[in-house]
Amino acid sequence: MTTAEPTPRPVRAEAGELVDVTFTVNGTPATLKLPARVTLSDALRDHLGLTGTHVGCEHGVCGMCTVLVDGQAARACLLFAVQLDGAEIVTVEGLGKPDELHPLQESFGRNHALQCGFCTPGFLMSSYDLLTGKPDVTPEELPAELSGVICRCTGYRNIVTAVRETQESFPEGIPAPGNCGTRALAGRATVRVGDERQETEAVAEPVSTEIALPDGEPTIAVEVATGVDVESGRVWDVFDDVHLLASCLPGAELTEELGADTYAGRAKVSVGPVKLKFDGVARILEHDRSAGRLRVLAQGRDTGGAQTQAAIELRTEATAGGTVLHADAKVYLTGRIAQFGRALAGDISRRMFEQFAAAVATAATSGRAPEGPVKPPSALKLMLATLLDRFRRRRR
Repeated sequence: MTTAEPTPRPVRAEAGELVDVTFTVNGTPATLKLPARVTLSDALRDHLGLTGTHVGCEHGVCGMCTVLVDGQAARACLLFAVQLDGAEIVTVEGLGKPDELHPLQESFGRNHALQCGFCTPGFLMSSYDLLTGKPDVTPEELPAELSGVICRCTGYRNIVTAVRETQESFPEGIPAPGNCGTRALAGRATVRVGDERQETEAVAEPVSTEIALPDGEPTIAVEVATGVDVESGRVWDVFDDVHLLASCLPGAELTEELGADTYAGRAKVSVGPVKLKFDGVARILEHDRSAGRLRVLAQGRDTGGAQTQAAIELRTEATAGGTVLHADAKVYLTGRIAQFGRALAGDISRRMFEQFAAAVATAATSGRAPEGPVKPPSALKLMLATLLDRFRRRRR
């Protein structure tokens, strides 16, 4: 007669104790130190920068936070991250690439199956789970099968149509998620333990040095001009020094020279609750002091998958009192940053260019970088400045 081994008691974690948890997210291994009470949704959003997983009710009712855990749909707000040590997790960011969407994402867009977009990640992941686990679901069953996610905009009709269309297009089964592969997750996570704040660090995903602008119209096109009380030759002394020029860009920092007029750097943008940190590269295409023209291509990516690409042309025009700086930019945005309306994005661009011009004037006068980083405009200043501009236009 053998005696069964006693079942080991679970290890108890104290309230302020950090617990190591390792799982694979969208094909990438990730290890975090987290308090035991941190939910999977918070771990994904706050510590890995994957904000496509939305949080609505935090009771498992609305379905906004649906992700795949070991191939099965699960509510990320109802799971503690430490429960998932060793698990395979797929979020909506892993479903498709910005330039190569998953068929479900394409169908949602084609059938207008989203309006505000808040429930969309939950519907996409739930629909993927449904069509994977029950590929022969009937049209009559679809509304009930999709009722686990709540939408307050579209009335569900277009959502059901999009899912049905995808099912009909792939009778043998829908394709697997197309954006899962080993890459570095990015970001700095701040963990609060009791009254103390502790930080975890992750490595940013490398940004390709190959810069190619998308086809089609840019998200925003900005043409700005502002005058500075400095003669153009001294302005170009700043433009000739790439490190000095980079120090004048609001929220930007030059980190590495890559050769062939290509540079790596990072930039921060913060507007209200939206805080983005981009790692990117820029290439100087033209640097013509005699013609007064500087052309640059740039691209960057933040921790949550937001991407920006831009073609920027700076021109100087000598005047009797100084120099007029002109900036023409075509900017392409995807991800969270694209949630900004065109008017707001334009206002941000104009305010940042005004700050840049002022910093250039200071550097041209002093011959050295501005003291401290040039901070991008705050949400409050943007709002007040925009209202003031509109008031002035109405008076005129």
